[in-house]
Amino acid sequence: MKNSPSTDEQLEMHRKMAVVRRLEERLGELHKAGKTRGPIHRCDGQEAVGVGATAVLGAGDFVTSTHRGHAHYIGKGVDIRGVAAEILGRATGTCGGRAGHMLIGDRDKGMIGGNAIVGGSIPAATGMALSIQVRRTADVAMCFFGDGAAQTGICHESMNIAGLWKLPVIFILEHNQFGLTVHHSVQSPVADLSIRAAGYAMPAEIVDGNDTVAMYRAAARAVERARRGEGPSLIEAKTYRMQGFSTSDMGGYQSAADLAEWSRRDPLAVSRRALLDAVGAERLDAVEAGAAGEVDAAVEEALAAPLPSFELFTRSSPYATAPEAV
Repeated sequence: MKNSPSTDEQLEMHRKMAVVRRLEERLGELHKAGKTRGPIHRCDGQEAVGVGATAVLGAGDFVTSTHRGHAHYIGKGVDIRGVAAEILGRATGTCGGRAGHMLIGDRDKGMIGGNAIVGGSIPAATGMALSIQVRRTADVAMCFFGDGAAQTGICHESMNIAGLWKLPVIFILEHNQFGLTVHHSVQSPVADLSIRAAGYAMPAEIVDGNDTVAMYRAAARAVERARRGEGPSLIEAKTYRMQGFSTSDMGGYQSAADLAEWSRRDPLAVSRRALLDAVGAERLDAVEAGAAGEVDAAVEEALAAPLPSFELFTRSSPYATAPEAV
């Protein structure tokens, strides 16, 4: 596997980040207008982590996500129309309107699903990696989780077994500085959580999580290692959550200085600067406008779509009844 993206691949990552950013903005608007149900966990400022890491994966590779997973969904290739409809609870959604925004899964794309339980995706990905190892395929599992989830017992148990059995799993720690509203400095005695990987005999790397190319390269190295049968890796992506924990968050705990500093390091701005000389401003403008238009069309289509029927909620999930093992 090559460890650097081509210009076309960089441009596609930029497009996907623009899709995610526009989706987050529209969701914020829709929430204020009372057109969404429950809190929405936006990932503005974190798009490069999910998009850059998933860009190195193949169709047969699996991903588990979190309650803040929109960049993971779009990065892995889940259709924006299905995602928008699912978030808005429509029958045309990826999961028929049953998953909401946190639990979207798409088996055909290898997206095992989001998870509303903090840390819940970590053992799921580890189990998927064990399945890959038992079936002796060359696939990998990629697990996204946050710095809050890194403090859970199941995180350490999963990493321990992954290291012991050399499972083909890549742990992507999105260190966005906050667990709910609590700053990482009062969650952990160490600033760099990746140092824990040494206890599980796995390599670790700290990456600028706002740089898609850096994420791509780190993920490519970890994926290649896993495919060779050399076991798990941990990537700690340093990033920042520019919005509140959710749309129900009252805010007030993020300093103006931090917000201003991380705003200057916006993933889309970093990506745009990296591509400017190669493709030019006009093409970048067109890609960003196209992404915004794609999201706006998907949202309008979703708002016009029917709600799920009662029968949909009373029959078994297609995931539960699938005959083949995944």
